[in-house]
Amino acid sequence: MMKEERLENTILRNLLTNEKYTRKVLPFLKESYFTQDAEKIVFEQIRSYVDKYNNLPTKEALVIDLGDKKGITEEEFNSSSNLLNQVLENQEETDNDWLLDSTERFCQDKAVYNAVMESIQILDETAKSNKDNKDKGAIPEILTDALAINFDTHIGHDYLDDSDSRFDFYHKKEERTPFDLEYFNRITKNGIPNKTLNVALAGTGVGKSLFMCHMAGACLSQGNNVLYITLEMAEERIAERIDANLLNTALDDLRKLPKTLFNNKIEKLRKKIEGKLIIKEYPTATANCNHFKALLGELKIKKNFVPKIIFIDYLNLCTSSRFRQGGNFNSYSYIKSIAEEMRGMAVEHNLPIMTATQVNRQGFVSTDIGLEDTSESFGLPATADFMFALMTTEKLEQLNQIKVKQLKNRYNDPTYHRNFIVGVDRSKMKLYDVEEEAQEDLIDEESESRTEDRSSKMWQEFSKQKKERDFTDWDVEGK
Repeated sequence: MMKEERLENTILRNLLTNEKYTRKVLPFLKESYFTQDAEKIVFEQIRSYVDKYNNLPTKEALVIDLGDKKGITEEEFNSSSNLLNQVLENQEETDNDWLLDSTERFCQDKAVYNAVMESIQILDETAKSNKDNKDKGAIPEILTDALAINFDTHIGHDYLDDSDSRFDFYHKKEERTPFDLEYFNRITKNGIPNKTLNVALAGTGVGKSLFMCHMAGACLSQGNNVLYITLEMAEERIAERIDANLLNTALDDLRKLPKTLFNNKIEKLRKKIEGKLIIKEYPTATANCNHFKALLGELKIKKNFVPKIIFIDYLNLCTSSRFRQGGNFNSYSYIKSIAEEMRGMAVEHNLPIMTATQVNRQGFVSTDIGLEDTSESFGLPATADFMFALMTTEKLEQLNQIKVKQLKNRYNDPTYHRNFIVGVDRSKMKLYDVEEEAQEDLIDEESESRTEDRSSKMWQEFSKQKKERDFTDWDVEGK
């Protein structure tokens, strides 16, 4: 009780002396939140003065107004005057952030308490205090209003008045998780930001898991905490691929390494790396974002582990927390729902999520994948922040290369390096930057392909016009 009284006194004192605080909290404070009559009277006088004069009242003005107030007894006048003297005795400044947080909690607690008491009165049909004759249907709304109290008064960005904050935003260095591949950094402006969903699109066996294992290893090497969730392969298989990548050892050779040599490699790695990598396996089509959030909470409590980035291998093997399995719904809505939940988790935990998805049947045989080749649901690319395709051909496989094509990019112009090449060492589950000649060769090939396409289209148009002209000539001669 003493704590509440002290806080109430602090609130009243700052309402009289702190204009910024008063304008922030006064719309949320109510007379009913104060327990003592003197506090209610003083608060109501402060509110009336601010509403009328748009300024903070002085002690003298409040005392005069109290004297002129109708319906107030001498005892109430004296107790209110004493309270004013008491709250203004302490002139020490209070930390504004703490004060705002404490006042917000005070309002929330009082609002919920009052709402519960009002609900009890409504349920007690014989209670004389239920003067408004509200029925039981009003209870949910009463509780909802009480729980919704929040001091966030932001109601939009004023284009002219908020230009300073906009300028600061333009020059604010956004926290990003960089790639270890040059062209990926170029197209994303040096990495993927927090609160984003990033998707690799590829056919079976092209390299979805290879890409994610390589990137997980790269993020770990940068000193970041990494969480890798797998719904396709066993935890040990994912760890094996990351071993091949970080230990620079072919998968087949890993099994031949003596225990001593393996331990030495791991120990050297431990000395170089500051972050942690946790790999968690879930059975296919059994886990959704609620399971992943519970895992994050458990890791924080048990291992003091908070990831900087999450890999989910892969999205289509997850379930949705909003759709019951076996229900009557289409794949578009279902996959879109999973993507939305995944992106919501990224926003909630302030980190990027990297996942993957399959191409459809048409995309599986295509050498130029587009967004329309996304399997099951076009709602996934609609939700993702960054989406790219991984493609291969016989020629690229011979050169140990993979073609990357931007499909959607909220971080940069998607036409900037629309297509590029990365090298791949499948035995060591590694990706690497190739020489610029390979990128130039790709541009030349695409230019030739576009020229051939244009020539073909021009020939088709010429043939069509020739047929129409021949037919017209024949028709004239026929007449």
